[in-house]
Amino acid sequence: MLVYVRFLRAPHAARLLGGTLLGRLPNGMALLAIVLHVRADGGDYPLAGTLAAVSGLAMAAGQPVLGRAMDAYGQARVLPPAAVVSAAGYAVLAGVGVRPLPVAAAAVVVAGFATPPLEAGLRALWPDVLAGRAALQTAYALDAAAQQVLFTAGPLLVVAAAALSTGVALLLTGALGIAGTLVVACARPSRRWRAAPRAADWAGPLRSPGLRVLLLALVGAGVALGVYTVAVVAYAERAGRDAASGLLLAAMAGGALLGGLVYGARGGDARRDPAARLPWLLAALAAGYVPLVWAPSFPLMLPCALVSGVFLAPALACCFSLVDRLAPAGTVTEAFAWIVAAVGAGNSLGSFVSGYGERLAGVPGAFAGAAGGGALALATVLAGRRALRPAPAAVRAAADRFRPESPVR
Repeated sequence: MLVYVRFLRAPHAARLLGGTLLGRLPNGMALLAIVLHVRADGGDYPLAGTLAAVSGLAMAAGQPVLGRAMDAYGQARVLPPAAVVSAAGYAVLAGVGVRPLPVAAAAVVVAGFATPPLEAGLRALWPDVLAGRAALQTAYALDAAAQQVLFTAGPLLVVAAAALSTGVALLLTGALGIAGTLVVACARPSRRWRAAPRAADWAGPLRSPGLRVLLLALVGAGVALGVYTVAVVAYAERAGRDAASGLLLAAMAGGALLGGLVYGARGGDARRDPAARLPWLLAALAAGYVPLVWAPSFPLMLPCALVSGVFLAPALACCFSLVDRLAPAGTVTEAFAWIVAAVGAGNSLGSFVSGYGERLAGVPGAFAGAAGGGALALATVLAGRRALRPAPAAVRAAADRFRPESPVR
């Protein structure tokens, strides 16, 4: 674990990672906070679920737009205003409830769309802060692993705040977003960061064939995650264990955290080409979901859930390192924002797939969708593996982004 000690001692590294995690807590809080507030205001479950889904889709749509703005104008000009607007959306929903419904829907859309792209911004900052590709791989792995904490701590914070009022939970969601955003945006690397000059075209990073392949693969990975979230609820109902769904989600998150920490401690195996490494990681990820289809008794299901998450963070970290190489000059933040959007879109699709899988084949059918999503991600990467290997000039351009002799101080 000395590698993590060295990483956190790097100038600005602990502040940027900690501030980003704080500012991204709303990502793990918003959906639950919206559902609880709608229900407390007399709305039914279909309405609560619809508004939560609208929030998630709005966030997925807003990330690339705000990412492009950050590439054009810098982080400090985009992140704080976005956080304030997003918090205002949560505040309006807390104040009006579900009536009038058009106002509530607009508030949800604004809150989701304006969610500051801290995740994409942090990944764009790392090459300016860290010295060497091994350190970058460690940062990506720790970033991917730490995401699991958000989706464990976030709901707990919502439940605690909702004991006072569901409106308080919404206000806390917005306030944490502002606080974390300010920690990052006021740091010197964020204030000084500027994207490289970019070509004047509407497609931005999407003009890269390799990045399009990567996005499609991550939609498949997102499908697996969305399926898993719904399938564990169906499993808990069948097993008659109310707490089983939460424990299985926590076990999967724990596996991802463990896998990410081990992967990062090895520097993400920086000596190997990430394009060659990614298919193996996705194959292991897909295979980890297969035992869940058996849906065994809970004492066996718990370790299966743990194993299913082990290769999630390493696969994501490997994708992040590929974005560095595949994104055209001047589009790196938008490219990372598209990564967030792809996983989010797949997650929503996975929730839909899992529901129908459960209806057709019970709990095993629901979990089969997770294995299918992992297999889809693997098949996409294998089909497009040539596009994931950029031309030598592009690799040199990505390497030029590292300045080990003069990182930002």
